[in-house]
Amino acid sequence: MTTPRRLVPAPTARLTFREMTADDLDDMAALLGDPAVMAYYPAPKSRAEAGEWIARMQRRYAEDGHGLWIIETRDGEFLGDCGLTWQSVNGAPVLEVGYHVRADRQRRGYATEAARACVELVRREFAPTLLTAIIHPENEASRGVAEKLGMTHIDDDHAHPWIVRTVMGMRVEPTAA
Repeated sequence: MTTPRRLVPAPTARLTFREMTADDLDDMAALLGDPAVMAYYPAPKSRAEAGEWIARMQRRYAEDGHGLWIIETRDGEFLGDCGLTWQSVNGAPVLEVGYHVRADRQRRGYATEAARACVELVRREFAPTLLTAIIHPENEASRGVAEKLGMTHIDDDHAHPWIVRTVMGMRVEPTAA
């Protein structure tokens, strides 16, 4: 089995992307432990769970070539994570763009800007393909990001153990030559 090429989105006007490392534990524990950021999850994550999150992303980079990446401002300020992961919708695998931004930096367009960079990566590396965002049905801000990307409601995921999730999606086509 060959190791996939490791991918990272191109920097944007305000953001850079990089793989998570163990050195990100303090920032990721603060992000994933924040009740405001995790309002649509069963519960905020503990420091140990944040460490497991980082380890899971590191496995995804190695196995898939992508995962959730750290997003930072151009001057290195930690903002959150955003990236591409394989998820399951009603038992079928789908490529998802996911994003979490620090509560004190939300509503500034960072999630949309980061997610658009991920769409461009999908366009270059995976298109044509379906790209999804799997969202808690009450998370209007996350749905708004998905809609700004061009996604529409395509399904409801009934396979999750604690909620029926809204599946937003769009077909990503390669850039015309």
